[in-house]
Amino acid sequence: MTTRTWRHPVAVEVADVENVARVAARVRDNINAVIEGKTEVVTTAITVMLAEGHLLIEDIPGVGKTMLSKALARSIDSTVKRIQFTPDLLPSDVTGVSIFNQNTREFEFRPGGVFANIVVGDEINRASPKTQSALLECMEERQVTVDGNTWHLESPFMVIATQNPIEMEGTYALPEAQRDRFMARVSMGYPVQAAEIAMLASHSAHNPLDDLKPVTDADEIRQLVTIINGVHTADAVLRYAVALTTATRNTADLNLGASPRASLHLVRAAKAYAAINGRNYVLPDDVQAISRPVLAHRLLPSAEAAMSSRSTGDVLDAIVHGVPVPSA
Repeated sequence: MTTRTWRHPVAVEVADVENVARVAARVRDNINAVIEGKTEVVTTAITVMLAEGHLLIEDIPGVGKTMLSKALARSIDSTVKRIQFTPDLLPSDVTGVSIFNQNTREFEFRPGGVFANIVVGDEINRASPKTQSALLECMEERQVTVDGNTWHLESPFMVIATQNPIEMEGTYALPEAQRDRFMARVSMGYPVQAAEIAMLASHSAHNPLDDLKPVTDADEIRQLVTIINGVHTADAVLRYAVALTTATRNTADLNLGASPRASLHLVRAAKAYAAINGRNYVLPDDVQAISRPVLAHRLLPSAEAAMSSRSTGDVLDAIVHGVPVPSA
């Protein structure tokens, strides 16, 4: 295919997306100084941030989930709050609560943990489903409603949540409605031997997060988001994204396919991915590259697929391989 097919004269300037790529590279290098050998995972995290999405990091304990979330948060000069999800955490701890002030004889709102640019939700699936649901409104509508009053959350707003696999003790499965609000899910995986040795050398003496300095700020992120929103997406690419999500709804291997929100997240993530790579237009390759982290966690396998040990990622890979890629 030729890149000329996917260009558009009213797309954002190349210089603008090159600036996106430069900032993304700075953030990536900053995080890579702390997280060894996980460049692809880090790139996905940055893509989600620039696409105004939320990130779910799922893996077994001790592989660096919280380290990644903290490193991304510290790379941006913005407000950051951390919520440790526990079985006794209340919804009001997340959203906030109205408290009666004896002096003024009026109720005052005390903001909860979600009132920040970046909210790190550690081990989100160790809280009860009731508390998990407190995030639904703020993640989708970027606002919080308490006692009939609504407070809007400042942009940029991103929830970075970590969780252990549901097979681990003391965990609750995330509801489908909440999983669907996360733009992407990534897994850290075990580091390669060389990276683990490097980690032992650098982390044993002190915490490398202490040396991490911001390389961008909230204002610049807002500017980059505006640029990414202007990245051109050809009609053929839009049809391709919808064809992928539609295929997940029509296969016998899945009991639950991707929602229309998933289609929107897929396109937004593809635009951010294209900009990170210095392009002001989206290629079908961008949609393919981001499809697994964006779609797999939203899908539910059928009994037959589960019995044959086929994960939703495996089913999705087969779908991506089978859907024709547009050539124009």
